[in-house]
Amino acid sequence: MTDFLSSADVALLERHGLNGFDQLWALQLDAVDEPNTGRGGWSSVYRLELEGKGYYLKRQSDYLTRTLHRPFGEPTFAREFRNISRYQKLGIPALQAVYYGERKVEGERRAILMTRALDDWSDLDSLLGQWPQLDIGQRQGILRACGQLARTLHTANQVHGCFYPKHIFLRSRSDSWQAQLIDLEKTRPLLLGMRDRLKDLEPLLRRAPIWSEAEVRVMLSSYLDQPTDSPLVDTWLQRLTRRRREKEAR
Repeated sequence: MTDFLSSADVALLERHGLNGFDQLWALQLDAVDEPNTGRGGWSSVYRLELEGKGYYLKRQSDYLTRTLHRPFGEPTFAREFRNISRYQKLGIPALQAVYYGERKVEGERRAILMTRALDDWSDLDSLLGQWPQLDIGQRQGILRACGQLARTLHTANQVHGCFYPKHIFLRSRSDSWQAQLIDLEKTRPLLLGMRDRLKDLEPLLRRAPIWSEAEVRVMLSSYLDQPTDSPLVDTWLQRLTRRRREKEAR
């Protein structure tokens, strides 16, 4: 695979001598958390700031995933980068890649994925923690943005696979909210119609128990492009509630 480097960031990275794999691999940074180990290797995330712009630099070694199409394995970042590129082509709001590259070094398989930090965005998980303090307009804006994001995703025939509050990022713009997704590794094509859609949406509701039924209706209204009291919203609410109860009972 040829290295990817975002044209919008080339000049900045060149000014700091960071426009290649070896330079990014050798860069000394503190990890933002403990590295993931397993799969025969390791994977770690670092924070990088250049001229007031924030980035996340992810590096991994022999941290592979195996599939039927790639039985000998590939870096997990490879799939994530493909999905980032797919989302961009399909017009699904998501994190943006700045650099991707792979190398084999004395039998060791290394990979780097660098993305722009979402510094002026808030994850939904944090916003749910502030929910009682948000006014009605803010709550409804967030609910509608989440519904619209899910609608855009599924209309493009994609299933996120981890549609959780911590993977949905939002920001307020004038009189509306924008939403986008991170953590695209488990994305796959939507193949089973309503079943896949329900499976993708239910974890969001299970992890947002603070939402009232009326608020869930606002989200579904945006997702389905229907009034909150429509029979279609009723049907989806019933099915999601049933699936949620089944999951919680396990």
